[in-house]
Amino acid sequence: MKIVYIYTALTLMGGVDRVLINKANYLADTLGYDIYIITDSQCGKPTVFPLSPNVHHIDLEINFNEQYKYGIIKRFFFYKKQMKEYRRKLEQQIRTIRPDFVISTCGRDLDFLTEIKDGSKKIGESHIARQYCRNFHLMEAKGGIYKLVANYWRKKQESAIAKLDAFVVLTKHDAESWEPVKKAEVIPNPLSFTPKEQSKCTEKRIISVGRLAEQKGYERLIEAWSKIANKYPDWIVDVYGDGEQKEWLKKLIVDYHVGDSFTIYPPTSNIQDKYLESSIYVMSSRFEGLPIVLLEAISCGLPCISFDCPHGPSEIIENGKTGILVENGNVEKLTEAIEDLIIHEERRIGMGRQAHISSQRYSHENIMKLWINLFERLKG
Repeated sequence: MKIVYIYTALTLMGGVDRVLINKANYLADTLGYDIYIITDSQCGKPTVFPLSPNVHHIDLEINFNEQYKYGIIKRFFFYKKQMKEYRRKLEQQIRTIRPDFVISTCGRDLDFLTEIKDGSKKIGESHIARQYCRNFHLMEAKGGIYKLVANYWRKKQESAIAKLDAFVVLTKHDAESWEPVKKAEVIPNPLSFTPKEQSKCTEKRIISVGRLAEQKGYERLIEAWSKIANKYPDWIVDVYGDGEQKEWLKKLIVDYHVGDSFTIYPPTSNIQDKYLESSIYVMSSRFEGLPIVLLEAISCGLPCISFDCPHGPSEIIENGKTGILVENGNVEKLTEAIEDLIIHEERRIGMGRQAHISSQRYSHENIMKLWINLFERLKG
């Protein structure tokens, strides 16, 4: 079986890059499929995670990041030129490879993918909840012309998704939201890794991992921690990530007087060790797809605390058993949940054990069976 994945660049130490590489490696190495990943803006940079030599990686060398060095008007025309080149190169590769399936991560290729009549089945794979796709919600919130533009692009995206042979989302809730547009298949992300050991949950350390961006809501975690930091001076909070809010968040840490116990570290390739050295995982996101960081945390035996945001946390965390779900945006409740697991060590350790057991439903074997079943059904 020959499969092509389309992605922008395998350069970010984030969840989607890790999941895509792991799936490609599994299909190529374990199942012997002929797997291709086509990127557009890799531009000679190494892949952020190890890619199997059995996976073909083709970069189109478009570099869409170049558009941002121009003003808004010139950027528009430069982007149009890049898109024309991108479509030509991508279509040429697909027609040369002649795959059975082409899987889009719902990026810019989705605008024309179904128009390429090469005989392959086209599958869309969304890693974020419908209302937050491509950050349309941020444009809509600005109102005026921005809202009109966002509505136009959202409708265009939904029209393209409706034409796909199959559309895959990560959660049941997200599938329900897509029902007016397209019946979606629910296939969660698999575990990023399977640790040989689990956290003992006795270290006085809280961890969180993710981009330093509006979506992740780290200012809410800083505020929550500031309310109890002085009560538990032996405990620390470590965040691993990078992004546009980095300097602002560092200033907030100072403003909230938690600089001695709250630290932001750059992304690390050995994040598994950091989970194992911690006792609680906290996620303060405003929205998610299916949070890979929660899957990583429970696989390492960490109890997780998360806002019950759309979508994903409620499908991973069994409230009161493997972690604690908190009313979305309620910082007071987040503080209470953190303090509860700090105080009650036995409860924390027990939740961690149950979390690890629960993580097995997301094993590569279990999740990839769902993908294989989808491929077989589409082949007919």
